[in-house]
Amino acid sequence: MKKILTIIFIITALQQAKAQQDILVSQYMFNHLLLNPAYAGSKEYMMATLLYRKQWVNFKGAPETEIATLHGPLGNKALGWGLTVSNDHIGVTNRTDGYLSLAYHLKLNNTFKLGMGIKAGGDFYSFKNSDLKYWDTSDPTFAGDKQTGFQPNLGAGLYLYSETFYAGLSVPTIISYDPTKSLSVSGGELVPHQVRHYFATAGIVIPVSDDVIAKPSVLVKYVGNAPVEADINLNFLFANLLWVGGSYRTGDSFVAMIELQFSKQWRIGYSYDFTMTDIKNYSTGSHEIMLGYDFGYDIMKVKTPRYF
Repeated sequence: MKKILTIIFIITALQQAKAQQDILVSQYMFNHLLLNPAYAGSKEYMMATLLYRKQWVNFKGAPETEIATLHGPLGNKALGWGLTVSNDHIGVTNRTDGYLSLAYHLKLNNTFKLGMGIKAGGDFYSFKNSDLKYWDTSDPTFAGDKQTGFQPNLGAGLYLYSETFYAGLSVPTIISYDPTKSLSVSGGELVPHQVRHYFATAGIVIPVSDDVIAKPSVLVKYVGNAPVEADINLNFLFANLLWVGGSYRTGDSFVAMIELQFSKQWRIGYSYDFTMTDIKNYSTGSHEIMLGYDFGYDIMKVKTPRYF
């Protein structure tokens, strides 16, 4: 019975992975480059971030993710650049992504700017048949050992922002490798049928007192043939040093998070996902830790307030 239940949950996890193929993280509101290339260079200084996520602890083959990002202004500061490198493990598969982003920031008035960004790169997939447990050794599906494939892709986004508000739209993967979709190309047999994802985000800062601000925000995710999913977030900033808050991910989990600015440049964040699905019977939840470093000339003169 335990083996049967394990198979059922693995199938469920694979169906979720098909519906939401892009990497899932909980602390994206502290680094929107993870969702939108138009965010690149939106600050007057460079920002570097490392993130590690361990999803569904104690669930064998569950996703495990490492991400590194770097972005900053270019030249006259109307241009921005960004670099994102990630590695995602799910079961016996491994996916490594690398993308370069370029954004132009148009000043609309004394309050708002509009970032328009694109990104280009690709995804390298691999899996090893020797890591699988299978019974039919004559099945051609399992011929050979290591299988690999590469998929180039493009992404685009818009990011409207001020010091106290933001709203964004993005399509991180414009090229679809699902042959049933429009504007699709063949991905071959050795790589997944990557489908197009659509993200919409918005957030605002609301002063509570001289030392406390609230930042409600929302992320809506859409993938074809899958339910629309939303993250509803509320974070509080205390004395421009400590973020404390949480999120509700519809139909999936509650998230608790904290971020500490422990020096002028360094910050560290942690989040924990409380899973609401049946996977909670086999997993203790999901851990995520993020380390950030902000650097540039006279950074603190241009850094406060750093709400987004």
